[in-house]
Amino acid sequence: MPETTPETAPKGLTRLAFGGDYNPEQWPESVWAEDVRLMREAGVTMVSVGIFSWALLEPSPGVYDFGWLDRIIDLLHEHGIRVDLGTPTVVPPVWFYRAHPDALPVTADGVRLEFGSRGAICHSNTHYRAAAANITTRLAERYGDHPALAMWHVHNEYGVPVSACYCDSCAAHFRRWLLTTHGSLDAVNDAWGTAFWGQRYPSFEDILPPRTTPTVGNPGQALDYKRFADATMRENFCAERDILHRLAPGVPVTTNFMTALSQCDSVDYWAWGREVDLVTNDHYLITDGRRTHVNLAMAADLTRSVAGGAPWLLLEHSTSGVNWQPRNPAKAPGQMARNSLAHVARGSEGAMFFQWRQSRRGAEKFHSAMLPHGGTDTRVWREVVELGADLGSLADIRGSRTEADVAVLWDWHSWWAQNLDWRPSQDADPRERADAFYEALYDRHLTVDFAHPESDLSAYPLVVVPALYLMTEAAGNNLREYVENGGTLVVSFFSGIVDEHDAVHEGAYPGALRDVLGLTVEEFSPLPAGASVRLTGPDGTERTGDVWTEFVVPRGAETVWTYADGLTAGQPAVTRHRLGEGTAWYVSTRLGAEGLDALLGRAAADTRLAQRAELPRDVEVVVRSGESGRYLFAINHTAADTKVPLATAGTELLTGERTAGRLAVPAGAVRVVRLDG
Repeated sequence: MPETTPETAPKGLTRLAFGGDYNPEQWPESVWAEDVRLMREAGVTMVSVGIFSWALLEPSPGVYDFGWLDRIIDLLHEHGIRVDLGTPTVVPPVWFYRAHPDALPVTADGVRLEFGSRGAICHSNTHYRAAAANITTRLAERYGDHPALAMWHVHNEYGVPVSACYCDSCAAHFRRWLLTTHGSLDAVNDAWGTAFWGQRYPSFEDILPPRTTPTVGNPGQALDYKRFADATMRENFCAERDILHRLAPGVPVTTNFMTALSQCDSVDYWAWGREVDLVTNDHYLITDGRRTHVNLAMAADLTRSVAGGAPWLLLEHSTSGVNWQPRNPAKAPGQMARNSLAHVARGSEGAMFFQWRQSRRGAEKFHSAMLPHGGTDTRVWREVVELGADLGSLADIRGSRTEADVAVLWDWHSWWAQNLDWRPSQDADPRERADAFYEALYDRHLTVDFAHPESDLSAYPLVVVPALYLMTEAAGNNLREYVENGGTLVVSFFSGIVDEHDAVHEGAYPGALRDVLGLTVEEFSPLPAGASVRLTGPDGTERTGDVWTEFVVPRGAETVWTYADGLTAGQPAVTRHRLGEGTAWYVSTRLGAEGLDALLGRAAADTRLAQRAELPRDVEVVVRSGESGRYLFAINHTAADTKVPLATAGTELLTGERTAGRLAVPAGAVRVVRLDG
């Protein structure tokens, strides 16, 4: 069975990862033996240890207590359970803050946050950096060659809850970052357009973080500060990673991402994906009334894409309800396994949870766990044991890759820029458009890769741009080349407007996309709250748009749908431009689900994409393939039994049954078929 290289896969793990965060320090040592016995019963293969343990490992400055950690790691190893060992640098001890109160972060309003939570860190603080390097070094020296060690887990969920600090240390660090990034003070002034409102800086020493100002501050400065805050956290990760690489060579180093757009908006995961040895992710269902399994699929596809298409690992999710949302419902019977296997279908090399044993104290005592307060005589525990057995039967998929049909372009820098103040409409939400376009593709049963706007897109017959307000000239040229070479492009409104410094591209909107779309936009015309417009097509079909309209002038593009009412009545609403061997579609309003489906159906007709209309709604079919074979995952999120067509016969791995023609998938169930040939 092929395995990924030791540098990018958990060391010594021969099956899919299954387990969770294990916090034995919360329990009497007499409980540990029971924990490990139950882990074996559940089929646990790996646990994460030590993530929040700095205060116990270094109870006072320079005084260390590794005895308890020695004992638990040895116990896990004795029972064949691999260890994902954390560096506890997300939770400096209280003695550290007493000695260095300046390491606590300061808000843009000048309020210094206090100790007593987690992640209260100024990432520019030199005392924090030194202390983090020291505890990381001590751990690597002690455990770097321990036979249980599978991988290193640096920090925890960078960017949550604090990403940016606005203190004087950060101000000095920001100035150094600006000089390195821009090269000169003149370049900074030019990038930020400081000639506006008399903001020009005569020296670097005059530049401060974008603290609270009387009215809206400089958007270029605000955008750069988001980049700086992200880069500063990444510097700290890389410093710990390099220590671990040096002292524990051959052991992969990661940190847990939160790629879902519903969970973290302060981290550029394209950049972070290049720094970790193995991409890992935490994902939690957001119970806001949406179809949660669609958000899950989107997060998994985005995580895989950050990993460059390579296998990744789901490092945290929940067995049932969480505790930090306004309302935290339990998962339905079977939903935990369905969620877990949906992540695996989309590239994860296992399913890990927060956490192993449910806490009795602290802020997360109502967060579900693999071993609930009710113990082993509970539905959750029985489902955990069943899931462990199922994952055990899927070991052969390790190292295989998920096959994608289309690409969706996404850029965290564009998201940051569009969400700054004073845009044409506060209702034009880039995350909402990304969610909506993804859901429309999901409902057409298309598997999505996400891609950076400047990446190679030649493998995709269809590329979708839900929201790219910020687009570099290089990205615009990349999309033009993609279409000229035969690709089909779909672009939504308010894309291609500004460059990397939030400066409007010269000439008419949409600057970076004018040529590829074959049009210009004379003026934006956002709609009042609650208003909508009608669109008509050549066949008389009507669609509805809301939030946004534009005055579009075709310059080579053909009009497909026209505004039927409103200020833009009679103007083009949706256009299609033939360029070279391909086509580029543009939609200048916010379409609802039916309109998006119709648009994507028309665009897909320009491509070689296979249609999968025979599949029911909310039934996923995803394929992973590799040297060991091709694996079809069929995931039924509905309350009705269904059948999925199979192009070739195969063996269903969870039941061991042979299947051909049509695969029966019971309501709420998952089936995984190793296809013949």
